[in-house]
Amino acid sequence: MEVGHPTLDQLRIFLAVADEGSFNKAAQKLGRALSVVSYGIAALESQLGVRLFDREGSRRPELTDAGRALLADARAVANDVDGLVSRARGILQGLETELALAVDVMVPSGTVASVLRDFQTMFPTVNLRLHVEALGAVAALVLDRRADLAVAGPDIVDLPELQSRALGVVELVPVAAPSHPLAKRALIEPGETAEHLQLVLTDRSRLTEGREFSVLSPRTWRLADLGAKHALLLEGIGWGNMPKHMVAEDLAAKRLVTLCLPEAPKFDYRLNALWRKDSRPGPATAWMLEALTERC
Repeated sequence: MEVGHPTLDQLRIFLAVADEGSFNKAAQKLGRALSVVSYGIAALESQLGVRLFDREGSRRPELTDAGRALLADARAVANDVDGLVSRARGILQGLETELALAVDVMVPSGTVASVLRDFQTMFPTVNLRLHVEALGAVAALVLDRRADLAVAGPDIVDLPELQSRALGVVELVPVAAPSHPLAKRALIEPGETAEHLQLVLTDRSRLTEGREFSVLSPRTWRLADLGAKHALLLEGIGWGNMPKHMVAEDLAAKRLVTLCLPEAPKFDYRLNALWRKDSRPGPATAWMLEALTERC
């Protein structure tokens, strides 16, 4: 049997079904009718002469051995085309007129400010839009094309639409006000944190909805703003993890103290740069990426 030549549209439908694990979700993601997605998969299977998904006896389409073998090749072809399109777009457009940057709230503000100061000097005609978000909301801005580049934390699973680059780490430390009961204990016993209110940074997106990050107590207050969390900690309302650089002066002045928790070893909050694979960074975005890589 002679193998045919699949279209790029068929390959994108194949990738969407494989990534979403559902024909319905793939149709929603692509903005296409379910019948179009089903026909696209059937046509691709006919072109290649292999069955890509096992759709019998399961509500979820499962990749066959052939489907798994061809998935990486299909993704490579789609990525190459995305790269070609974005390069052509860059040639036509030249320098960006605007750059939208999303930054995780954990990133030191001084680092961001120094990069943006130099960016203004290097690209005075490029308008900047800065978003500061937490957890999955940072990556969501890039996925939704509301940000060209992001500095996000470690809580995002690998997303096929995004390219990433490791940047650096932010050390998180558990802290409380000196008046807090945990701060008065010379030795905190395992499980004792569960008896006290923990202040937890919450996510405004659905990317990490339902996931917990370093939550040790069943009693929690969920806060979407790191500044509000900081203020409540200073008032002795609960305990929580904070970026060490943000509370360094408070620790030195003894407005806050570090808690030696047996179940919470030192935690490094790893930072990653994120951008869409189908939007190759232009000159200003590329400069921003290198500057963040160097200083984070």
